[in-house]
Order: sequence, then structure tokens, then C-alpha cells
Amino acid sequence: MLRSNPEELIRKTMAKFVDTELIPRAQEIDEKGEFPMEMFQKIGKMKVFGIRYPKNKGGSGGNTTLYCIICEELARGLMSVAAITAMQCLMGTNFLFHYGTEEMHEKYFLPAMRGEKVACFCLTEPEAGSDLANVNTLATETEDGFIINGMKTWVTNGPVADFYTVLCQTDPAKKLRGLNFFFIPRDTPGVSVSKPFDLLGTRTSQLSELALTNVKIPHHYRLGGEGQGLNNLLSILAEIRTMTAALAIGLQRAALADSIRYAHERVQFGRPIGKYQLIQAKIGQMATNLEASKLLTYKATKMIDNNVSCLKEASMAKYFATEAACLAGDEVTRIFGAYGYSMEYSAQRYYRDNRFLLYGGGTHEILLTNIARWAGL
Repeated sequence: MLRSNPEELIRKTMAKFVDTELIPRAQEIDEKGEFPMEMFQKIGKMKVFGIRYPKNKGGSGGNTTLYCIICEELARGLMSVAAITAMQCLMGTNFLFHYGTEEMHEKYFLPAMRGEKVACFCLTEPEAGSDLANVNTLATETEDGFIINGMKTWVTNGPVADFYTVLCQTDPAKKLRGLNFFFIPRDTPGVSVSKPFDLLGTRTSQLSELALTNVKIPHHYRLGGEGQGLNNLLSILAEIRTMTAALAIGLQRAALADSIRYAHERVQFGRPIGKYQLIQAKIGQMATNLEASKLLTYKATKMIDNNVSCLKEASMAKYFATEAACLAGDEVTRIFGAYGYSMEYSAQRYYRDNRFLLYGGGTHEILLTNIARWAGL
């Protein structure tokens, strides 16, 4: 079955895990607001974290389509667990895999694949989000390696990470051409992590600031050639955007399923509210958006898996699917009425968690500007 239809097998396996392990504990995990280490380790034992990497290098031998199916199914259960998994599979480990030494693989990459170490990706700074040319974290080269000073913020998994992939500037005069990624273990002197941010949604996906003060690392901890940071980031940007779209699909599915179930159960004026046209219109719009999101997203993943450039398609998928998820998160609370305002029901969580999707992989203002340019404007 694995050879004939790996997508179906992965989806069934993850759907069963979500239904039996994740959904029954989703409310508890979300309310606790702590990194779900037990769940993280269970996912690691399923060999999910290595889905994008070859088997002979410690991975599971899958591709971007399978990765996005995993993200989608987990997001259907709990967005924060899906986000943690997405980080571990892609941004947190990708450059370590491609540019790390054999010793770094043995000590960090392989344990990360097993769920024994938590990975992290540090891009954003207080004054540099979409504007990467304004990255100020400075890596100064010395005879022994590099000395790094700077601050990163909105660092997913920051409080619990065992190692960080950090975007730094090595030559401020070069702007974007001076960007490089560096590998920094958590226990390196000069690494300081703030307390977790108090978040509106995805409350178990812990975010923090990361301060780097005279952090000394060897030369081989630079991940990639000098000045290749931007190109390396662009090499996975389509994957980041399709992954975000897949997370949005999972949330849409959960919101739609709950909406349909409640519309059947809730009786007003002598009949289920699903019999009323305005409720039907909401359900119909959500269902249509979901199907369109799937088509856009998995068209992009197939292009990635076939080594076809698809940053435009990935950007469209990310924009449309996440906007649709925000609409679904709003509509489910309207369909639930006052119960959508209660923390007892999942509707409020969909409403809170969907905001997380808007920022990662590019703001929608930037995406729409780029899409318009690709369209010929």
C-alpha cells in the first residue's frame, strides 16, 4: 500500500492519530498553554519529523505533499501542535540537514528526527520582519569562527528549543547579499531566552525572544556558503507557504465539520438551524473555500515535488487558504451563536488560532503585491 498510494496511507495514519490521541486532549493542551512535550515525542516516534528527508540520512523518505498532508491533519486537531510539527520538519532542521557536518547530524539532526531534541528557526527581529535587508544580528568572523550579537523575536519553540537556526548579517554594507544562516546550540555561552509570550491563540506553540551576546561558534556552524542566506531561504519559501496553506486547510475542515454538526443539532423556531438559508449560505461558502484551498495548495506541492518553480502558486495558496481559514473561524462562532463565545466549545479556538496563519511565510499585503506583479501589473 505504501508504494501504491503513500498519500492515502499517510492521511489515514495521521487522521487516526488525530482522532484518537489529539482531539480528545486538544482543549486540555490548549488551556494548559505549555509545550506539549508528550505529544511531541509521540509524533517523533511515528517518524513524522523526517518526512521530507531521505531514509538513508535518517528521514522517512517522503516529499512536500506528504508533509503538507501531515500538517493539515494535525491542524484539524490542534493548530499549535501542527505548528510545532511543521517547524521541526522544515525550517528548524532543513539547513542543518543540508549543511551540517556528520558530527552535527549525529548530535542534533538525528535526535530531532526522533523527537528527542526540539528545533527552532530565528528570522524576525524587533525592526526586521518582512524587511530582511534590515537584519541587524551581526556575525563577525574571527580566526576561530564567528562572534554573534543581536536579538531575535517571535521565535517559535524558543523557550524549549535545543538548537537554533539563526539568520545573521556578516557584512552590513552588502544588505541582502550579506545574510547567512548559523547553527547555535542552546547551551552556547551568551544565549539567553526570554519567558514565553502570552498569546491570543496557538497557546502551546511557545514563542519568545532570543538574545545573543558575544556568542562564539566555529566556522562550520555557518550553514551554507558566504552570502547565501537569502538564496537558501528562498529555496524553501514555497514549501513554507504551502505548509501554511495546509495548516489553514486543517482549521477550515475542523470549523466546517463543527458548524455542520451544530447546524443539525441546534433547534430554533421548531426546526434545526441548518434548515435556514442564511446558515446554509455560510456552510456553502466555507465548503467552497475549503475545496478551492485544497486545489491551490496541493497543486503547489505537486509542483515542488516535481522540481517545478512555483513561488507564485504557493503564494496564492497561502493567501487564499489562510484568508478562508479566518473566515471559517469567524463563521463557526456565528453559527454557534453565544456558545461560540464559550471556552467550552472549540469554535472559539478556531477563531483565535486562525490569526497565527496570517503572518508566517509573508504578510498578505506583501503576498498580494507580489501576486499582482506576477499577474502582469
